[in-house]
Amino acid sequence: MTVVEFLTDPWHLPFMRRAFAVAVITGLVCGVVGVYVVLRGMAFIGEAVSHSAFPGVALAYAVQGNLLLGGALAGLTTSLLIALVSQNRRLKEDTVIGVFFSCAFGLGIVLVSTQDSWSTDLSSFLFGQVLAVGPEDVWTAAAAGAVLVAVVLLLSKELVAVSLDRETARAAGLPVLRLDLVLYTVVTATIVLSLEAVGNVLVLSLLITPAAAARMLTERLWATTLLASAFGGAGALAGLYVSYAYDLAAGGSIVSVLTALFVLTWCLAPRHGLLTRARRHRRRGPREPYAPPGPGPGPGPTKGTALSG
Repeated sequence: MTVVEFLTDPWHLPFMRRAFAVAVITGLVCGVVGVYVVLRGMAFIGEAVSHSAFPGVALAYAVQGNLLLGGALAGLTTSLLIALVSQNRRLKEDTVIGVFFSCAFGLGIVLVSTQDSWSTDLSSFLFGQVLAVGPEDVWTAAAAGAVLVAVVLLLSKELVAVSLDRETARAAGLPVLRLDLVLYTVVTATIVLSLEAVGNVLVLSLLITPAAAARMLTERLWATTLLASAFGGAGALAGLYVSYAYDLAAGGSIVSVLTALFVLTWCLAPRHGLLTRARRHRRRGPREPYAPPGPGPGPGPTKGTALSG
């Protein structure tokens, strides 16, 4: 199927229109929020929050509750605990994340082991089911996405300051703990928003990969944000095209397209790409081997002396 056929054929199907809308909204929001996650160097928190939602989902499944709400509450609780405990200066943030991540995922496994069988709802939460979204899901995603992007952009300067140097930001009077709580909450809400598009297993790629690709192309924050958002939306749309044209899983197709986009930028970025660095290295030529400086030239040989060797 060509791209033109794709853009004209499935649009008359209501479920495809809803899938396109939710996927693109999710990609745009993840691109914006992911920039601050990458800048903070906290990609691990995305993995931790997405997997810490698992016990909430398992508990909601056991009591026949709302899986999305259960996952959101569990993920938010874990992220807030991480933010609070990591304020202790003797513990690094990634250490605290590792503790709570493994604990939450282990608890989820225990809860799932109490059930006799898995349901379609639980598997769709884990692997995504963007083609099954309803009309209300589109409006919910649009409203939630607008709020999340607005919060991040309004606090952009403060979040950047805390990400670059927490101690300097604290000395400047910035509320570091509150900003941490805001960022963790936004990341959690973004992950929950993305679950229907790609699922719990693949959500980290949608959050990190567009921002990482944009980071290869520019060092300016506003340009990185715009590029990451564009990459996220375009990658989601292209992934759905691959999924529809070749009858593949939608979530996995979106992630595969985004990863291919990152590989392209990593190789072809004009300043920091692999090929650019290789050309720069060839122009410089091979480095001469290092030779330690010897003694300075002494007086020449006197008459009657023979030079050895």
